[in-house]
Amino acid sequence: MSTTTTTTALELDDTTPGRLVVRAGDVDIATYVHDGDFAVSESRKPYLHPLRTLDGAVVTAYRPNDHRWHKGLQMTASHVSGQNFWGGGTYVHGEGYVPKDNVGQMRHDAFDAVEATGDAVTFTERLTWIASTGQEWAREVRTHSFGSVDTDRGTWTLDFSTEITNTRGEPLELGSPTTHGRPAAGYTGFFWRGPRGWTGGDITTPDRTGEDAMGTSSPWLAYSAVHDEVDGGGTLLVLAGSASTTSNPSVPLHWFVRHDPFPAIAPSFAFSDEVVLADGESLRLRHRVVVGDRVWDRDEIEAVAAANALDAPR
Repeated sequence: MSTTTTTTALELDDTTPGRLVVRAGDVDIATYVHDGDFAVSESRKPYLHPLRTLDGAVVTAYRPNDHRWHKGLQMTASHVSGQNFWGGGTYVHGEGYVPKDNVGQMRHDAFDAVEATGDAVTFTERLTWIASTGQEWAREVRTHSFGSVDTDRGTWTLDFSTEITNTRGEPLELGSPTTHGRPAAGYTGFFWRGPRGWTGGDITTPDRTGEDAMGTSSPWLAYSAVHDEVDGGGTLLVLAGSASTTSNPSVPLHWFVRHDPFPAIAPSFAFSDEVVLADGESLRLRHRVVVGDRVWDRDEIEAVAAANALDAPR
């Protein structure tokens, strides 16, 4: 990445119960809400909102009127052995989305570590996935790490990793609406919902543009758009990273991405094929998100992607 000549330290504000706020200078770039009054039908679980660029523009949406369960950036799962950890209705082939009493939750149990070093803010969290019946189906350990603030380029970076372990006592089948019959709807996993003003934005991958990227695999995907309310625009670069299970070291990731009727991205681990976890088996995911404070052209997207590749020296 380009040499940074101006530095901004990252700070952590944990004074508000149920949330952690990451601050760069005078901008709250990320708020992680891990506890609070969550509606059951929206699947109670932690989320990141708002996320902001270094110049303060918001790049996430919260409870939009079309999907109240979309909350910023979340780790989620739409089809889990008949349970719905996504929120809203459950897709049933031939019937569409059907309201069911099957919406589970991800309970925040504790933070194992919360660190703010100036250069980075990192927290590691333990959660329990609880089915609508009250049974504990999985244990999760996830880590968020915020850093790599580059005030010259106008970027900051989020690294996300998780390990989800089946504790149900029988297999867990992890799928999506596409694995249940709806084409091009493989959403599950680490899901970003963008602000309404970003509808119709530009989608770029190494070899595609637009919604032709839906269902494809590539190391990264960028979404650029112009803001409402404030001048200028931004870019969200998502690096797919990796997915694996205890028994399979390489689970394919495919992009779920839309720019109409709303902006959304997820590097889906179960786009068209289910992942089945035996009892005691784990799913591991690793992703990176780079938030930029202006619209990048392809050359700059490719440069930022190369500098932030998960196997590149930092």
